[in-house]
Amino acid sequence: MKGRDLSRFVKWPRYVRIQRQRKILYQRLSIPPAINQFGFTLQKNQATELFKLLSKYRPESKAEKEERLTAKAEAVAKGETPESKAPPATIKFGLKHVTALIEEKRAQLVVIASDVDPIELVVWMPALCRKMDIPYCIVKDRSRLGALVHQKTTTAVALTSVKKEDEATLRTLQDNFRAAFNDAKPKWSKEGKPVMGLKTQMRLEKRQKQIEAELAKKRSLM
Repeated sequence: MKGRDLSRFVKWPRYVRIQRQRKILYQRLSIPPAINQFGFTLQKNQATELFKLLSKYRPESKAEKEERLTAKAEAVAKGETPESKAPPATIKFGLKHVTALIEEKRAQLVVIASDVDPIELVVWMPALCRKMDIPYCIVKDRSRLGALVHQKTTTAVALTSVKKEDEATLRTLQDNFRAAFNDAKPKWSKEGKPVMGLKTQMRLEKRQKQIEAELAKKRSLM
C-alpha cells in the first residue's frame, strides 16, 4: 500500500470539486469568444504600471471619512467655517456605477476582473466599452481590485479624471489598451478543437479502426 495514490478515494471539499470540474469543462468544450477573452489578461509590467496609477486615486476609507467628518464637526462647533473643497478624483467602482459611467461616456479607463463568478455579470462589458469607444483592460484578480477600494472583491473599476501630472501616463495606458483589447477581435478557444477525455479518445480510435477495416475489406472485394 506504500506509495499508492489514494486521491481518488478522498472526499474533497465542494469548492475544490467545482474548480476541477470547471477546469475539465474548459478542456472539453470550445469556449465562445465572449468568455474566452477573459483568459487574456494584462502582462505583469503593464499591470504594475496600471495599479501604480490606480493606487494614487484610492477612495477614502471608513476611518479617514470618520476623521474628516469629526474635524468638520469640531470646526462648526467652534464657530469656524469649514473649508469647502471640490471632491478629489477617485476610482469609481460598483457594477451599476461603472456601467452608467460607460454609457454616459464619462469613464476614461475601465478595468475589469477576469475571475468574476458568475462570468455573466461582466461578459457584456467589453462589448459595451468597444461600442462606446472607451479603453478597457482585463486584469487577473478581483480581490486585487477590491483592495484598491477597501472592499473584499470588486468586479470592475473606472477612472473618470486624473491629476495633471498623471495625464501622460493615462494617455499611454489608453493607447496600449485600445490596441490590446478594444481593437483585438475575440476568438474561440482551441480553434474549435477541444481536448476529449481518455475514454472518448479510445472510443473514437476504435471507431476509426473499424471504419478503416471496412474500407479495406471493400477495396479487397473490388
